[in-house]
Formats: sequence, structure tokens, C-alpha cells
Amino acid sequence: MDGQGEAHKRVRPAGPRLKSAALGLLAAVGVMTGAAAPERQTPSGMPVPRYVSLKFDKVNARSGPGDDHKLLFVYRVRGLPLQVVAETSEWRRVCDPEGTLAWVHKRVTDGRRMTMNTTLQAVALLKRPKDGFKPAAYLNPRALATLDRCDKGWCKVKADHAGGWVREGALWGTTDTPQCH
Repeated sequence: MDGQGEAHKRVRPAGPRLKSAALGLLAAVGVMTGAAAPERQTPSGMPVPRYVSLKFDKVNARSGPGDDHKLLFVYRVRGLPLQVVAETSEWRRVCDPEGTLAWVHKRVTDGRRMTMNTTLQAVALLKRPKDGFKPAAYLNPRALATLDRCDKGWCKVKADHAGGWVREGALWGTTDTPQCH
């Protein structure tokens, strides 16, 4: 976590907090457009897009929703954050931190939120959610962190035994906007 050592250990992620935010966003869109936004029903009843993480360190990524679809590759990172962009009753179409879209079975996903540093530089985790505070730790490139919560443009994350605050959007998985187009 000091910018020199490895920060690739995975910790237990925190719970999801997107449902109320997504519903609030839908209501705000309806107010801005002057019409009620149609509520999109999903098989899981959860909003799309939303974030999940991988439960296992070996997960098949397929071209379509089913074991009969072509195997594209295998994810090999437990805790990898993914954004669900579509779903069937058993399958989730996900966007990963590299911008790749694939289908994974729902049983291999966990609703707990993780984030990832996708930049080429270590990201400072500040002691307080305000610019100018000293870093409490650094999150190395490609390192994962647990997302604790986001509030007023700042997100609290934890990795290994350290944690701190980053601006919303500084790490992959800390913004609710669609990540793959």
C-alpha cells in the first residue's frame, strides 16, 4: 500500500448501496424531462446498471447468456469489480474494468462492491474526504479495494489493512454511470 509493495490482496467487499440511488436517479430524470421515467423491470428486481464483484478466482466469460455460447475467456481475479449492464434470470451481461463486455452466470457474482485502480499511477487514499488532506495510504495500479460508501462526491475505500477517501470516479467502480457503451 505504500506505492512500492503489492496491493493485490483481496479483502471481503462491502454491501451494495445502488438500489436507492438508482431509483432516485430515475425519479430525477422523470422530473427533468417532465414525464415519469418508465421503471424498467429486471429479472432480479435490481437496477441496471449496477456493480457486482466476482466470487471466484476462475470465472468463464461467454459471448451470450448460456453455457452453449462461445467461451470468450476466463476471468482469474476473485473480487474483480464488474458493472451489470443487462441480465436474464440466470445470466448477467457485465462490463469489466478494461471495457470488455461478456456474459457470466449469476452464481459467480457477489453483490458486494469492489473498486479498482485502472490508472498507471498509485492513487492517494486521503485521511479525510477533502482535497489537501494527507494521504493515509496509496492504492497501486491494478489493485483492488473494497468500496465502503460514497457521499457528496467522495468514496471511502479499504484495501489490505488501510483505507481512505478518493474523489468519486477516481477508481473504477465508484461512479454509477455506464462504463461500457
